Amino acid sequence: MAEEYGIEMISPNRSNRKQKTLDGRPLRRCQRRWKIESVFAWMQNYRRLVTRWEHLTENFLDFVQLACLLMLIGHL
Repeated sequence: MAEEYGIEMISPNRSNRKQKTLDGRPLRRCQRRWKIESVFAWMQNYRRLVTRWEHLTENFLDFVQLACLLMLIGHL
């Protein structure tokens, strides 16, 4: 069913697998996707973003940028 929509499954091989099905190219996309997914997960720590108290898009975007800035400073 996923092939009908052009979705390609990318999952790493187990270390004990004898016949490898993927080379390293698609797995690099998986590693890059992990970075984006982790940023969205870290944003869930900021309650103001989760509950969406800000109704104006500009204010909400400002708080998203502030949360990204705080995460960046915290990881330096």
